[in-house]
Amino acid sequence: MHRRTRIEHTSGAKESAVHALMMTETGVPVVMGLLARVNPLVLTTMGAAAVAHGATAVYDVSLATGEREVRPIEQHIHSFLEVLPLTALAFTACLHPDQVRSTLRGGPRPRDWRLLPKEHPLPPAYLAGLACVIGLGVVVPYAEELRRCLRARPEAAQGARRGGAPSLRPAVLVRLSPAGP
Repeated sequence: MHRRTRIEHTSGAKESAVHALMMTETGVPVVMGLLARVNPLVLTTMGAAAVAHGATAVYDVSLATGEREVRPIEQHIHSFLEVLPLTALAFTACLHPDQVRSTLRGGPRPRDWRLLPKEHPLPPAYLAGLACVIGLGVVVPYAEELRRCLRARPEAAQGARRGGAPSLRPAVLVRLSPAGP
């Protein structure tokens, strides 16, 4: 989607950096859920990250729509991605109702607020495979996007130094519609 709308020539590195922030807001609780024992600390972190991710997603879309066309399919993709942290939190909460109750009581035990390894860790081969999928399916595409945006930045600056600031916004078509309700 972002390649088609030429993000590097519209909202550029700013929007791409927001994407990196959202990946971090999602990645930290995912890693905690995969490696750590689910307790009030992990659930609270997941909840806080989900709220932060939602707020960042609103900012991301407002930034993007001010700089480039955001088509309906991209809006639907954003909607799907926005609910993933909440969905992960809900699934985790369903699997650990005792820890949800402990969280709601304020996590009264000292161990409730410690980052502890899982009692039964996931197999290393599973974690390695998942890391490869996330790396190839998430990290590499977004890193490539950020690289394109950063490479396009000097070109825009050179054009401005030559006296003509290049337009980074695509031409906007104005649709005139009849006045009415």
